[in-house]
This record gives sequence, structure tokens and C-alpha cells, in this order.
Amino acid sequence: MSDELSHVRGDEAVMVDVGGKEITARVAVASGRVVLGDAARAAVADGAGPKGPIVETARLAGIMGAKRTADLVPMCHPLPLDHVDVAITPDDAGVRIVATVRVRARTGVEMEALAAVTAAALTVVDMTKALGHGASITDVRVDRKEGGRSGTWIRPEVSA
Repeated sequence: MSDELSHVRGDEAVMVDVGGKEITARVAVASGRVVLGDAARAAVADGAGPKGPIVETARLAGIMGAKRTADLVPMCHPLPLDHVDVAITPDDAGVRIVATVRVRARTGVEMEALAAVTAAALTVVDMTKALGHGASITDVRVDRKEGGRSGTWIRPEVSA
């Protein structure tokens, strides 16, 4: 890995020129959690809250978040995403969110996977806040990335 930062030129933040990079298949998987109170967890388990279907609305928000990442993160390149999958699974604490994003491009989709998880998590909070304001978004992270010059990377504590 180079000691030179690719997104910095002197005191300026810059967008990396990826024009010379090869187009390759790339995948990123990110995850996160939303910790919810009892009433909100019950609403998720029942499939609907005061604002409607919590999980489905959050899943769609996650897909939309991935598609709009370049509008939110200044140095991200707009990417023609091939696929976005957002899985939201209720658990004892609230919900677990896993986003998988695929693209054939010159740069990776880690930020898009993170944006998908975050948008879905924010939507769970919004959809359940009438049932209690104690929700917490936690553990948002990249778990896996594939493709590009650096190849495959898997977070050490995540199973393949």
C-alpha cells in the first residue's frame, strides 16, 4: 500500500481519477444493527408499525441509499450498480441489516453497501420512533469486498 493518499493534493480533497483502471466485477457486503425497545421490536415482529410495514420500507430505503451514494459522499464516483440486496432480520435486540452490492466498474462499492445499511437503519428508526425514542444504530461496517486490484478482503471475525 502506498504512503501517498489518493484523495489528497496538498490541502485539497480530490476525487481519484479511475479512468485508467480496469473494469472488473466488484462486490461489497456491509452490515449493521438497530437496537430497539420492546414495543418497536414487537412492531417489527408483527410486520407493521404506526407508519406502515417497517422491514419492507427499510429494505427499499436501503436500495435507494445505495443508488444515491455519490449524492451523499463527496468523493464517491457515481456507479451503475448491477444489484443491491438488503436483508433485514429481526433478532432479540432489534434488527440486523446486511447489504450486498454488485457492480462492474473501475472502483469498489464499499461505500454503496455502507450507505444501504445506514439508509435502512435510519428508516427503521423513523418507522419505530413513535413507539419509543431509544433506538440505536450500531456496528455499521464493511464485512467483505471482492474485486479490483486488492482482491478479496473479509473482516477477520466474519465467516466466509
